[in-house]
Amino acid sequence: MTTTLADAVSNFSPALPLAVGFSGGADSTALLLACAEKWPGQVHAIHIHHGVQAAADDFEQHCRAFCAQLDVPLVVKRVDGRHAPGQSPEDAARRARYMAFEAVALSEYAQIATKNIAIAQHADDQIETLLLALSRGSGLPGLSAMPASWVRAGISYHRPLLQVRASDIRAWLVSRGVGFVEDPTNIDERFTRNRIRARLLPALEATFPHFRDTFARSAAHAAQAQILLQELAVQDLALIGSPPVIKHLQRLSRPRQANVLRHWLHTTFNAVPSAAQLAELLDQIAACTTRGHQIRIKVGVGFCERRGVVLHWYNP
Repeated sequence: MTTTLADAVSNFSPALPLAVGFSGGADSTALLLACAEKWPGQVHAIHIHHGVQAAADDFEQHCRAFCAQLDVPLVVKRVDGRHAPGQSPEDAARRARYMAFEAVALSEYAQIATKNIAIAQHADDQIETLLLALSRGSGLPGLSAMPASWVRAGISYHRPLLQVRASDIRAWLVSRGVGFVEDPTNIDERFTRNRIRARLLPALEATFPHFRDTFARSAAHAAQAQILLQELAVQDLALIGSPPVIKHLQRLSRPRQANVLRHWLHTTFNAVPSAAQLAELLDQIAACTTRGHQIRIKVGVGFCERRGVVLHWYNP
């Protein structure tokens, strides 16, 4: 169920000290202010300067002034947020952002010696993520949308505002008389997420007034189902071996084969097969009934191939 910002922060109980990712926008401003008031002297801010927008220096100056007003320590980390050919700008910025968080939290700045970072994504962000996953034909990991907390590279990340509407966050700031910066890229409808925000969310609001709650509940069901599949994959991999013995793999149903192969490829090689690649691989495994049958299929950035009685993956 959606909740108020005050209740969300009241129920938020991370280990301290806590760092807050602070862009200067409405969402991170509200989260930083609420956390700083709840845990005075225990909260720090991290501002990532992506170096992409002309206004980036202005955002930094705003963040410095606001943190000085709150008496909250601030670290500014400059990164190269430019995207590579074929990479989305959002993905490039996200990757750069998490690399910067890791650098700050784990090594660079003793004054922010914390492994707990809060990020201000909210209920509308969650719905946008789910709709993007649906548009791409994603499986359960994508349909699970964003977790409220997770661990990456030894850092615990938290999203305490996932049940708070974007409009409620802004209303809370207005009631407090607190200003924030507006990122002009957030209304640029060349980006799919912005088109969802501008066009789909109002239509959903008009048609299904409680869609944030019901969609989030579906995402939670998907996340629970994904946990079960993960547990089954661990058990199946112990049965078939790593690398997988083909004849042992063939004893599983096709859905279980797909599940355990995704798990093996991802956890062992960080390789993610497309749906078409995985289907072709499963077909070849089913046809592999003679000693001379060869398997060599492109999977991710490498290849899966038969070597004797087992399946291997390699990147040439």
